[in-house]
Amino acid sequence: MKKGKQGLVVVGRVLRRTCVAPDPGKVRLRVASRAVLGVVLAAAAAELAGLSLTASITAGLAALLALFTVGDPTVRRQAVTTALLPLVGLPVLALATALHGVPLLRDTVWLLVVFAGVYARRWGPRGHALGIFAFMQFFVTQFLHAMPAQLPELYAAVLLALAAVGAVRFVAWCIERRVPPPAAPAPLPGTGLHRPTTRQAFQATAACAIALAAGQLLSQERWYWAVGTAWWIFVNTASRGETLVRGFRRVVGTVTGIAAGLLVAIPLGGAPAPTAALVAVCVFGIFYTAPLSYSWMMFFVTVMAGLLYGLLGVLHPGLLLLRFEETAVGALGAAVGVVLLPVTTHAATNAWIQRAVTCVHACTTAAARRLAGDPDADPAAHAAELDLLLARARLTLAPLVHPMSPLRARKARARRVLALLDDCAREIRGLAAVAADPDASHDARLAAAAWRVEAAVHALVPAGPTTTTAAPDPGVEAAVLPLAPTGPATTTAASDPGVEAAVHASVPAGPATTTAASDRSAEAAVPALAPTDPTNTTTARPAASDLPPHHPGAEAALAHLHGLERALMALATPLRTSPRSPLAPAA
Repeated sequence: MKKGKQGLVVVGRVLRRTCVAPDPGKVRLRVASRAVLGVVLAAAAAELAGLSLTASITAGLAALLALFTVGDPTVRRQAVTTALLPLVGLPVLALATALHGVPLLRDTVWLLVVFAGVYARRWGPRGHALGIFAFMQFFVTQFLHAMPAQLPELYAAVLLALAAVGAVRFVAWCIERRVPPPAAPAPLPGTGLHRPTTRQAFQATAACAIALAAGQLLSQERWYWAVGTAWWIFVNTASRGETLVRGFRRVVGTVTGIAAGLLVAIPLGGAPAPTAALVAVCVFGIFYTAPLSYSWMMFFVTVMAGLLYGLLGVLHPGLLLLRFEETAVGALGAAVGVVLLPVTTHAATNAWIQRAVTCVHACTTAAARRLAGDPDADPAAHAAELDLLLARARLTLAPLVHPMSPLRARKARARRVLALLDDCAREIRGLAAVAADPDASHDARLAAAAWRVEAAVHALVPAGPTTTTAAPDPGVEAAVLPLAPTGPATTTAASDPGVEAAVHASVPAGPATTTAASDRSAEAAVPALAPTDPTNTTTARPAASDLPPHHPGAEAALAHLHGLERALMALATPLRTSPRSPLAPAA
């Protein structure tokens, strides 16, 4: 008993930390509150229209999905995607109800929906949302055991729900007009099976097939929970490590949600008013915790499912136990499916880090052009893109820094890489701010330091286009070695193959920030590493004599540039050493 109380205290502390996490502009609070309003309005509209309880639940779930999955970068695109949801949802709804009594054909069609839903992610946020909505319409039909005779009112429920969502999201409470949603970086390129979304479509389909077969062995009535678990584990993941970590977090959230369901949902016995109030609380919790913790989101999803089963009059402790078993089976299916055509954590990490470092190069190039007097160069846009790429790199590296990861050397390396990339982002933001000042930018030392940073980037990433979606690799070496330069830059210093030697071989020794004369000397030395293509405008620099030698803002800019140079050179150690050896301390 004492241990149980201690466990509840720990859970309470974790939930409290989640609830008080920073929420700039109260965006999470407003989005979660709007979701509650939209779901309540959709369910109320279905009830007022005289639809059945099954249809009212369908309306509420359709509203929740529309608000949760549609994430286009502009309000106009969000409205178009929301309007397109019925075009994919209603046909799937019809198929799911019509095939309810034909298990083999029903299962085959659902697996085809799984493949198409994941494959559609190649078309960005809109394809992502449409794929999830289509899959979940099939799932909801199984969840509610809907029959063909109920199809007209299910159609009406979905349409009413989407109308309610449109009214709340785009008319009454359009949060995105003032706070645009964060943009997502472009997906990794590739063709055929080298495209990550294509590989994941095969993986998710195989995982759902395994979960479907195993789930039906456990229960002929609730097998769909296993399929749903396998599907959602593959949402917003891009590598084997991400998928496995997400599966673990889903199981944790489900177990804690089942425990809460035993304490909350079963005693209520499906009483309408308190159940509806707690469902609203769960909807708020889903939206409020989703950006912070997948486990807590799944906790609220599981509690809500228990409450809905109570409304339907089928909730009992054995059902919650079966819910856990089906979740475990689905997670196991995902673990097996991810082995098919895997995208390794290291390959995905390499691709995103390489894109981030390339973006640093683009931002520094734009800053150098602005410092040289080009008013059209805009490093701020590249700085914003870098933040997006680093967010994606952190997500990819998350499996390696997970507390339960036994790979200590890789964990230390991943943490070092994350820290250095954060340093790069901080210096880039400062550099972009200084370069935007038309007066502060006219300093000869800034142009010289910017070119040294470009040299450091060239030493880390080989010039020319690189393939970021190579075939999966068995280890980290094959994933990170492409980051090492293969050109002459690696041979400029025979005694040290690292980036520091490649850069400092052409930069005079001594502190770079002492005098303007030392930076002018560095400026004269850097062109050896710069491209020689006369058509490349980024190589054109004004003579030092044509620029004012000092400006009050120049010192801050120099500090950013030197910090960026040091971070880039330090990245050579974790990216080039063996992944299984202890991380050597930076010199």
